[in-house]
Amino acid sequence: MSAQSLSAQGLSRQREISHVTGDVYRMRDGGHYSLITVTQKGVVLVDPLNTRAAQWLKANLSQITDQPITHIIYSHSHLDHASGGRVFGETKTYAHEKAPKTIDGVTPLVRFENDHTFNVGQKQFELDYLGAGGHGEDSISVIVRPENVGFVVDVAAPKRIPSLSEPGQSAIAQLNQVKHFTSKSFTHFAAGHGRIGTHADAVEWVTYLESSIDAVRTGLNQGKSDRQIISDIMQKDADYRTWQQYGPWRASSLRIIIKELKNQ
Repeated sequence: MSAQSLSAQGLSRQREISHVTGDVYRMRDGGHYSLITVTQKGVVLVDPLNTRAAQWLKANLSQITDQPITHIIYSHSHLDHASGGRVFGETKTYAHEKAPKTIDGVTPLVRFENDHTFNVGQKQFELDYLGAGGHGEDSISVIVRPENVGFVVDVAAPKRIPSLSEPGQSAIAQLNQVKHFTSKSFTHFAAGHGRIGTHADAVEWVTYLESSIDAVRTGLNQGKSDRQIISDIMQKDADYRTWQQYGPWRASSLRIIIKELKNQ
């Protein structure tokens, strides 16, 4: 497919299918993305997103293939990414063992504890559990080979500030989730939000959150106020001011880190 973007027309919520590399694509629904891999034996979808997005994808999949969606992988069970799977009828579905019994009416057929690898056609899909305590108790990464595309949702995205605001989540645990992801071999870093990046962008994200946690800990040890800690850190943010969601989430995410470290 030579066109980088195949857009929907006349929709108030922007939807499109865009090329990542090889036989791998992303479907956009506003600010959310799913991952699509075309194989000789069907299409593998990571996250249906929601019913309307799934209906749109089913109607527009012919832009890239005449194959139907035969497999659905759930990156995690939060319904802003995981609803709508029923639209595709009978498919083989995959989720972590901690996912609910049903996800928006779909019962995952294959559940796994730590990792699971399967093949469809000439493509290999490596599913890895990211660990508990971060964003979602059932979050996994997906790596598609031979394209070497790594996909995660909500835990990290290239050059995008994390909100860290999911109830009950730990910034330190989320950092560990992404460290686990970066321990894998992949070239292209796709995510459920934001732009396409590389493995180096995932490593940079780890550096961002790790340095933020370290800077907060240093400020607390020096007896600084919350406001002073945030101000000091943001004054040195030259590398991150251009990241997506910097304005809305940078200060608030630092407050969350401060609260977590105080409660340790």
